[in-house]
Amino acid sequence: MNQLDNSPIKAQILVVDDILDNVNLLSKILSAAGYKVRKAVNGKMALMGIKAAPVDIILLDINMPDMNGYEVCEKLKADEQSRDIPVIFLSALSDTLDKVKAFAVGGVDYITKPFQVAEVLARVENHLTIKNLQQELSQKNADLQDLAAREREKATQLEIALQEVKRTQTQLIQSEKMSALGKLVAGIAHEINNPMNFIYGNLEYLNEYTFKYLALLKLYQQFFPDVPPEIQHYQDTLDLEFASEDLPRIFASMKLGAHRVHDVVTGLRNFSRLDEAEIKTVDIHQGIENTLMLLQYRLQGEEKYPEIKVMRNYGQLPELKCYAAELNQVFMNILNNAIAAVQEVNHQQPQISISTAIKDRERVLICIADNGIGMSPEVQARIFDPFFTTKPIGTGLGLGLSVSYSIIVERHGGNLTCISAPGQGTELIIEIPIIYSREQGTGNREQG
Repeated sequence: MNQLDNSPIKAQILVVDDILDNVNLLSKILSAAGYKVRKAVNGKMALMGIKAAPVDIILLDINMPDMNGYEVCEKLKADEQSRDIPVIFLSALSDTLDKVKAFAVGGVDYITKPFQVAEVLARVENHLTIKNLQQELSQKNADLQDLAAREREKATQLEIALQEVKRTQTQLIQSEKMSALGKLVAGIAHEINNPMNFIYGNLEYLNEYTFKYLALLKLYQQFFPDVPPEIQHYQDTLDLEFASEDLPRIFASMKLGAHRVHDVVTGLRNFSRLDEAEIKTVDIHQGIENTLMLLQYRLQGEEKYPEIKVMRNYGQLPELKCYAAELNQVFMNILNNAIAAVQEVNHQQPQISISTAIKDRERVLICIADNGIGMSPEVQARIFDPFFTTKPIGTGLGLGLSVSYSIIVERHGGNLTCISAPGQGTELIIEIPIIYSREQGTGNREQG
């Protein structure tokens, strides 16, 4: 019944019994069945052997001197290295309480002496099968967990890639918008500014020449009061007295109109900063005022909407080194939204408040608030998402606040936050670090 040398070893089994004959008998039976058997005649020897090299299953006697089987099993289960090794108790004790205690300390089975060879082999085979199945199941669970972790990682990477695609789309659209604005302003500057400068510059000469001719005409009337009937009739149709009084008013209106066109063109150039470096030290208040001037046609109201009152509360701000054209675009986006918000409320006193201040000597605060319709928490949570809009299809791309967030947070290292509630209006708070804008101003991407 000896195991052949070239036969495969099915498992390693440790037999623990203080009676050597029992150990030898079990060793012979198990070896013949294809198992590799290790022996121990007391509990201490068994624990030392397990520490040196774990086995697949343990056959453990209960009644042993110094340390009984229950104590050995408790120590095995308390050790992480050996806690998962199945323990089958072997004992002449057949009382139910003994069996209950054996299972309580961690045993998986209980064989009563004298034992039958077939029973021992069957129970050993059964528990080795259970152990192998548990290991396979554990490995499958581990594989599933690894697979789930890999899928979660893929999902995270996909989400990051999707956000990057949205960010790139936003930047491309914004770049095209700014490029189109630049071309528009360049065209206005070229087509309007030069002829308007000609008109504006020559109004003074025209005014001077006109009044000289009027003075000459009065002299003629003084020294030659009697004129032919044809001239007198033509003179009566001209109403020279009224014309001489109305001409100064006409020239003043023309001068004011030309000055207004000149201011609009200058405001457009300042808004887009076409002729300046991308990063420039600027007056924030001037940028706000230029933006308000360009939006004056919407602020003045119309038949459907009343005039919107703009309240200014400007603090003492230093000039900031920033991306001036982009910062002006932020003001334009926020003010456009504020105007639309107050126009959706049917009240008689639509108002937008703009305030600026220094915070902790480190940040510039720019607060733009309106008394419009406000936003629900759900809308407020998404206002900085690319392509999100509450406007009807075809009336907005949903990029204004997303682009503004990118400009403030990523280009200037600042913060853009929103405070709003339905029916309570909306306030957008821009924070720009003074040190960042002065010393860095590189547009490095930072987490907002």
